[in-house]
Amino acid sequence: MQTFKVEGMTCQHCAKAVKEAVEALANVDEATVNLEAKTVTVKGNPDHAAIKAAIEEEGYELV
Repeated sequence: MQTFKVEGMTCQHCAKAVKEAVEALANVDEATVNLEAKTVTVKGNPDHAAIKAAIEEEGYELV
């Protein structure tokens, strides 16, 4: 499991967009977003660059 800080999420819609974008990636078993902490926890063995790209494509920033 890996946890990443995500800037720009302000609502449940944001959290859902990040969750769905990350879960669509190869080697991701599950993604859990904590809106309050502004994090996404990824279960599996995904490529870090792919996670960053997917999150940024949704309009958020991986810190």
